Parts: sequence; C-alpha cells; structure tokens
Amino acid sequence: MKEIVNQIRKNLYKIANEVGFKDIREYPHNEWMDEIVFGESDYTLMSHRGSYKSSALSVCIALIMVMMPWLNIIFLRKADNDVTEMIKMVKKALESRVIQNISIALWKKELKIIESTASSITTNLFYNSSGASQLLGIGLKSSITGKHADIVITDDICNITDRISKAERDRTKLQYQELQNIKNRGGRIINLGTKWHQDDVFTLMDNINIYDYLKTGLISDEEIKRIKKKMLPSLFACNYELKIIASEDVIFSDPKKNADRSKVEQGICHIDAAYGGEDLTSFTIGRKEGDVLYLYGRCWHKHVDDCQDEIIKLRKSFNAGKIYCEDNSDKGYLAKELRNKGERVVKYHEDMNKFLKITTYLKGAWNDVVFIEGTDEEYINQICDYNENAEHDDCPDSASSIARLLYKKKSNGDKERNETYNNPFL
Repeated sequence: MKEIVNQIRKNLYKIANEVGFKDIREYPHNEWMDEIVFGESDYTLMSHRGSYKSSALSVCIALIMVMMPWLNIIFLRKADNDVTEMIKMVKKALESRVIQNISIALWKKELKIIESTASSITTNLFYNSSGASQLLGIGLKSSITGKHADIVITDDICNITDRISKAERDRTKLQYQELQNIKNRGGRIINLGTKWHQDDVFTLMDNINIYDYLKTGLISDEEIKRIKKKMLPSLFACNYELKIIASEDVIFSDPKKNADRSKVEQGICHIDAAYGGEDLTSFTIGRKEGDVLYLYGRCWHKHVDDCQDEIIKLRKSFNAGKIYCEDNSDKGYLAKELRNKGERVVKYHEDMNKFLKITTYLKGAWNDVVFIEGTDEEYINQICDYNENAEHDDCPDSASSIARLLYKKKSNGDKERNETYNNPFL
C-alpha cells in the first residue's frame, strides 16, 4: 500500500487530468494537491484567478474520501449556491475511472456513492461513528452549530464584497473564527482564496503560501496585457499579483445597504441607456429624506429597448415619479419611446464631464447614501470599482445624476440651499 500511495503522490496532477481537468499541471498543482491531501497542519493557499485551484481542490477532496475514508470533511464557500458547484465536481471525480481504480487498489473494493444531495456526499468506504456525512458543503453564513469535522476546507470565502465593505470583512472574520469550534481535535483547516483587503479574513489564517501569476507561469504575457487593459490596477493587484496596493483610485467604499424599499417610494428616476456594445443599461430611483439619500439601482447587459417594460414595471411598483434621461446620444429617442408608453419623462442635454459629475455629486453625497434592499450587487460593485479610468461607469453616472438633482449642501453660512451649479434639472 505504501508504494501505491507514493505513486499517487508523484502523479496527483495526472490523476486530475484523467478526471477531466486537462489544465492541471505538474507545477504548481502537484505541490498544492500534495499539501492538501497529505499535509498534517493547517494550510492556506493564495493563488491568482484562473490558476485552476478549485478544480485541483475537487480532485483532492475526492482523493481524501477514497484514501482516508475514516475522515469527514466540511467544505465552505461564501454562499450556499456556490457550494453546489463544488459538490458536483467532487461527485464527478469520485465517479471517474481513475478514482475507482485507486479504491480497488487500496481497499479491494469498488467505490460507490450511497448518499448524494446538492450539499453532501457519502461513499460506501466511509466509516465514522459521528453519523455525519462524509462530505458536507455549507455556505459560510449558514448555521454551523453542532457540526464537527476532521477536515474543514474554505474556498473563496473572501470576495469583492469584503474589499468594499468593512462590515462584511468583520462578518467574514467572525464566521471564520467559529470554524475553530467545528474542527475536531487533531483536525486541519485548509483555506483557498484571494486576499481582497489589508484587514480581511486572511489576517486570521495560518501557513499562507502565495502563488502570483509570475510564480505559477500559468498565464501568458499576452493574456496578462489583455487583462490589465480591462481591470483597475488595484483589482489586478488583488487578483493576479496577490497584493494590496494603495488605491488612490478607490473613490467609493463601505456602501450602506438593505434599507426598506418604502424609502424610495414616490422618488424620481433616471436611466443611463445602453445602445449596444459593452455598456450596461442602468436604472436608478432616488429619494432624499433629511440628510439621507436613498437609492435603488438595477442594471442590465442589454440594449435599453429590451429593458423598457421592466423599467416601467419597477417605476410603477415603487410609485415613483418622473424619469430623467439625457438626449446626447439618441437625440431624444428614449424619451419619445417612454412617453408613447404613458411615462412622464424629462429629457436633458448633458454638458458636464462625467468624472467631474460623479466625483462632485455622488462622492459629495456618499456618506449619506443608503442602497435599498433588492438593489443589484453589480450596480453597487460598479460604483465601488469606479475611477477615472474604469471600463464601466453606467451605474455611478446614473446614481450621480439622481444625486445632482436631490442633493443639497450647506453654504459657508450654514444656510441650506439647492445646488444649482451645472444642474440641468433646476
């Protein structure tokens, strides 16, 4: 048996290839896989996006299940629906001929899956008196009270939400600390993922091994050039260089979210229309209450014509008022279309530089902005990723247009007045 195990350790990447993951290589994947399957201490792997770490992990979990069938595993991702994807990948690996052959070679027994759900798998090799599933997948925000495991594996429990929200970073760290309570004595915690912020959950992890894109050699120079053109420097640093850079380009952070939808009822609307290409159609409803600016936002990767009916339905559901839209690119086409459908529309010609508008009005109101429950995460993320060189600016442009109309600021004499400078609405 020792010789069989030694052969497996030398050829982990080939096993992954046989399972169907043809992009898995001897280096760096054999190093990662050997540590995940055969390591004895806690282990953290930070590797760049597109390094196939999740593919390699699925094969590692299958190998642990067949080679060490007395251990039970709990696998965690950020959300429940992300867990299902990994469970499917592990099941595929367990059903592969190469894993079946390993079972027969080690235990003289054909491996069979006797329990399979969207979140759990148990094989006929498993022997453990705990009554738990051999592999259980759960979302990080799910209850883990009463659960225990010999091996706890986290995969991408830190994401872009942790980058832009201190509340989310604190929540993720608190949830991660709870994992110590479910790890059995002598067990291990294995972490895979990407660091998003200087003070995120990776500050709590042990034995961190970093593989940036230069170290792995998995991405060509041409591909890296293409990626850099489409990504903010701070995001490229996080995703591919695995470092946090001072981000003067980050204008909006720590968004406040989940206000009740009633807060924007009877508000005003704005459409930033897309007419093809890479642009998004963005729709915003805004209402000011005291010093607070409430915003509801949606966005679609669609031509505005394909969104009009849904926009009208949303406006009516919030009992909102006029819709504002600029006529710079369409010469008033959208306003005419909406009016023909019975909507009250204010069209205007935009003369203000977009970056100046966003950094003046939306940034000026940002500390008082609260997003309504149901706002698209992509809408909020596009605002938080915005800078002067951002590829997409549809959502912050729409939000700033609402802020320009509704926002009030105090003069030097503390007398509140309407901001009329460069405001086409007033």
